[in-house]
Amino acid sequence: MIRCLAIDDEPLALKQLVSYIMQTPFLELVAACQSAVEAKEILHNEQIDALFVDINMPDLNGLDFVKSLSTPLLVVFTTAYSEFALEGYKVNAIDYLLKPFGLDDFIRAAQKVKKQYELMNAVSVSVVDMDDAIFFKTEYKIVRVDIKQIMYVESMSEYLKIHLVDEPKPIIVLLSMEKIEERLPMNSFMRVHRSYIINLKMIKEVNKSRIIMNSDTYIPIGDNYRDAFNNYLNTKFLTK
Repeated sequence: MIRCLAIDDEPLALKQLVSYIMQTPFLELVAACQSAVEAKEILHNEQIDALFVDINMPDLNGLDFVKSLSTPLLVVFTTAYSEFALEGYKVNAIDYLLKPFGLDDFIRAAQKVKKQYELMNAVSVSVVDMDDAIFFKTEYKIVRVDIKQIMYVESMSEYLKIHLVDEPKPIIVLLSMEKIEERLPMNSFMRVHRSYIINLKMIKEVNKSRIIMNSDTYIPIGDNYRDAFNNYLNTKFLTK
């Protein structure tokens, strides 16, 4: 899913923009903002991929707001003034929507965002030779991850959340469970649910149908994976 913000100082226009985003399957609305200042606060706390932003707003207009961003995002400008179109493209906007626009127009712009997003986030995963690490391409950059620092992997539709030890936010990558399962060492990692792969060395406790990784993390055990996990546990029991 492409995580996006809707920004417009006009309540009715913002409501329409939110409605269109909600009707687009590959977009996820993180927040709807009535000012660029409010949007900046959201950007400090959330991972955002795309902006649907009005140009003509008080205090901080959409163009200046986009120019001020330290990390480039995918931008679609909306405005009632056609003369702003050229200015929009000067800041590398993906598209420009002239108000009033309909759902079909919005979908066409959103498809352009999706295409560019997929190009920028084309998955690149490789294991470093003899170094116990994986490189992930995510959020317009390449991140090196020590395999031993992965606590668990969580699937969410087409994406994976790579949860790391001592990192508050997971790394999000466009990748399948099967692909990363191939890369992780079998002696340390196990798929215990269709949506979870865990680091076996970080299990704290097993309680009925849950694996406790730490005080805040409980991983369910799927019926199709229970026997394999129980077999693993049996090899670790101490007996007289």
